[in-house]
Amino acid sequence: MSLFLMILRKMVNNRWLELSLLLGLTLSVALASSMPIYTHAILQRMLIKDLEVQQADTQKYPGQITEHAYFSNLQDGEKRLTEVNAFMNEMKTRFGLPVLLSTITRVTKTFYFTPSDPARLDPKVNRAGDIAAMTDLENHIRLVDGVMPSGKLENGVYEAWVFPELLTKLKIVLGDELTVADKDLNRSIRIKPVGVIDQADDADLYWLNTTSDLNARFFIPSSLFEQDFVKSGHFIDQHSDWNIALDYYQLKLEGIDTFIATYKEMVDYFSQRLETFTSSNATIGTLQSYGEKEKKLRILLWSLNVPVSLLLAFYLFMVANLITERQKTEIAVLRSRGASRAQILMGYGIEGILLGGIALLIGPLLGMQLTKILGASSGFLTFVQRAAMEVKLNKEAYQYGLIAVIASVGMTLIPAVLATRVSIVGHKQLLARKNKLSFAHKIYLDVVLLAISIYLLQSFKRRMDDLTALGLDSLDLKIDPLLFVVPALFIFAMGLFLLRLYPWVIQLIYRIGRKWWPPYLYSTLLQVGRSTTQYQFIMLFIIMTLATGIFSASAARTMNTNVEENIHYKNGSDIVLQTAWDNDAPPPQSGPPGFNEESNLLGSGGKKRVQYVEPPFLPFTQLAGVEAAARVFQKSDAYITLGKDTKKTMLMGIDTDDFGRTAWFRDKLLDHHFYDYLNLLAGDARAVLISRSIAEETGAKVGDVVRIGWNDVEGSTVVIYGIIDYWPSWNPNPVLSAGASSVRSTDASKSVKVDAPKLVVGHLSYIQNNLAVEPYDVWLKLKPDTTSQALYEALEQKRIAVKHLVDTNMMVIRSKNDPFQLAVNGVMTLGFLIAIGISFIGFLLYWLLSLYGQILQFGVLRAMGISYRQLIGMLVAEQILTSGAAVLIGIVTGNTGSRLFVPLFQLTFDSTSQVPPFQVSFDPRDQLHLYIMVTVMIGMGLLLLGTMLSRIKIHQAVKLGED
Repeated sequence: MSLFLMILRKMVNNRWLELSLLLGLTLSVALASSMPIYTHAILQRMLIKDLEVQQADTQKYPGQITEHAYFSNLQDGEKRLTEVNAFMNEMKTRFGLPVLLSTITRVTKTFYFTPSDPARLDPKVNRAGDIAAMTDLENHIRLVDGVMPSGKLENGVYEAWVFPELLTKLKIVLGDELTVADKDLNRSIRIKPVGVIDQADDADLYWLNTTSDLNARFFIPSSLFEQDFVKSGHFIDQHSDWNIALDYYQLKLEGIDTFIATYKEMVDYFSQRLETFTSSNATIGTLQSYGEKEKKLRILLWSLNVPVSLLLAFYLFMVANLITERQKTEIAVLRSRGASRAQILMGYGIEGILLGGIALLIGPLLGMQLTKILGASSGFLTFVQRAAMEVKLNKEAYQYGLIAVIASVGMTLIPAVLATRVSIVGHKQLLARKNKLSFAHKIYLDVVLLAISIYLLQSFKRRMDDLTALGLDSLDLKIDPLLFVVPALFIFAMGLFLLRLYPWVIQLIYRIGRKWWPPYLYSTLLQVGRSTTQYQFIMLFIIMTLATGIFSASAARTMNTNVEENIHYKNGSDIVLQTAWDNDAPPPQSGPPGFNEESNLLGSGGKKRVQYVEPPFLPFTQLAGVEAAARVFQKSDAYITLGKDTKKTMLMGIDTDDFGRTAWFRDKLLDHHFYDYLNLLAGDARAVLISRSIAEETGAKVGDVVRIGWNDVEGSTVVIYGIIDYWPSWNPNPVLSAGASSVRSTDASKSVKVDAPKLVVGHLSYIQNNLAVEPYDVWLKLKPDTTSQALYEALEQKRIAVKHLVDTNMMVIRSKNDPFQLAVNGVMTLGFLIAIGISFIGFLLYWLLSLYGQILQFGVLRAMGISYRQLIGMLVAEQILTSGAAVLIGIVTGNTGSRLFVPLFQLTFDSTSQVPPFQVSFDPRDQLHLYIMVTVMIGMGLLLLGTMLSRIKIHQAVKLGED
């Protein structure tokens, strides 16, 4: 108990340091616990979004489960059907989701029908159909004509509902009675349609996957079907469908395994007991992929958090070292008086356990708040109002927090372990040798880590060059954790290496002006030069903070910018749409293979080319919210001929003025401005631009006359006016040729063949006049304040029939909601904010304690006649030589690391689609935030230090007996 009280007193005496240590521990726990919380929250959001998109794209309800099976009377159909009914009734409740709908559909085999009264109906007409029943049918239909059928036999006749198409198909009307003509039946079945029905609601889940069969069925009440065709001893061969609609919005990540296992159990049951069956669920494939997605996202989060985790570890070590430094004399005295190292470390261990316990209680709750910050991030330091993520604490969050506490407390004990090795004599010796090299510099840790990081950098570059040159996919490199770990390693090593050179720089400054420095600056240079080890912690801390912040900002901005630019470049403009063109193509005909082709042949034996009528283009330019519009014709299977050399190419026809005002294109992709090439084209109707791949493969050059065209049209000659490397919507990256091997080897170029894409850009009017008029795309550039919804409404008002539409802005928004993109933006934003916070706290803490340690020195200097202004000058000089130098080194290290390592992030993208080329982006606002932070930090530090210095009293500082 006395030991515990002594520890508490010591913590109270060092309360500010202990609070700072507690803050670091809490942030470490919060950061660690936020990873599983965020992983769960973002995957939960993505799961529902993916299922919604799947439903919109496939028009299939993700929560629907359908089991279809055939039952024959020869195989105990009645008994087996009863067993399956009981099994399905039990299984539908085991998915763990609310059951929105559960239906059973029974359908007999197809029967041929004859008129019961041949006088009323033509008996020569072939009539075929099924007898069916659907549970709860009467609540999902509307009666169009006739009456509701009876639930029992009426004079030996089954009354039925039908859809109107059946009456037309069988050439009957309501009330016409039909008899089943089937020799295998041991009884007569007569049926009569009495009511025409239609679906009450087309969006009703009840009608999923049934619309294709409804028009060939006579529907009788379900209870009557069960009584007469299933359980009466007159079992009829039939198909049965069990349709279950589950509320997939209630599906949780924890329930995915249950869902998959239950579905698998159903499939296994049917496969073991039935010969003919099918199972379907549109979402099972999506759910099975989520385990892998969670694993990849978890790796990505750990990788992204490496820099800030390293920074937090360094902060904890620095604060723990400051605490230990203040207690080194006490530790040395205890050791000299017989206290064992274990006894001393026990005290520090109990102190760490107390602080770690508090951090473990608070950290996960703070981690939840950090997760909300991650969820609101749509870009680096950009937050939006979006639907809140489902954030909740779980067992895994506390497990991660406990691991973080153990690791952090272990980090804080390192300085104490080192301090207990020193006796009182050794402690005094160390105080006199503050200018010795640090342990990291003694073992050349900086050089080793720098060499490793540069080696890994070169390795990544070689792999990236191979992927880009050969058009291969990056596969597992999409979230390679080393892409995030190696930059942090480089920043740490680079900072240490520059700090190795720092004492030499101070010595150089001292020697340059040793004859002119004023006394206070002379004293500062001597102190800093002789005690560089003393300042290395705070300097390295500032260096890592700034460098990590700059790298995080650059990496996030670069990835966001390149993703958006890739989408804009690939599409070419804000909106790309296709409309329906009138043409003379023959309508599709049924018949044996080759029938249609033969009917289209001309007398000369050639196939007739379809003639198109171009729709008016003016309405597109008059759409509300449209700033510019352009016609863009693209023919992927065109050819270009130079001499005897013919190459397949993409042919693009444009109107130069409209195209220039509409298309999106990044600057500096071409040798000259994009508009200069359009001006070249505008001067001559026969002018074309060709891709560099054509020039290299055929030897074509500016001024050459070439021939362009495509199949079924007569070619035309054009003149080459320019050679281009990039063009809006055209991807110049090579792709694997058909049949080429994709196996990677040491010399990949020998095993993989690539096909360089080719492009010819010419005048649309020239192509239409000399080749053919064929459908083109319409590119639209929207005004800045125009939304996609406003454009859709304008298209509907103009009654423009759109066959296909690509919305660039919507694709950009979707990319921002990608979980991996959210992770990059959220974690790097969070890391940036944490770096700023702990850097500010660590900076003030260090310098305040440093000032307390120099009070005696300042008191002596004041007693010797140094003025207050000169003391302030000493503080300012010390800050410039240490913090200022650290800021400069941090900026250099961060920018160097960004330019070296951020380009490697293109490995996270498919190399064949990464156009325009990946480029590092720096947003001046990000660095401005850092510079403001540093300025405020140093300014407040100087203000506090100056205020405290002004309150120093010589009679308190210079006391008799002090050394």
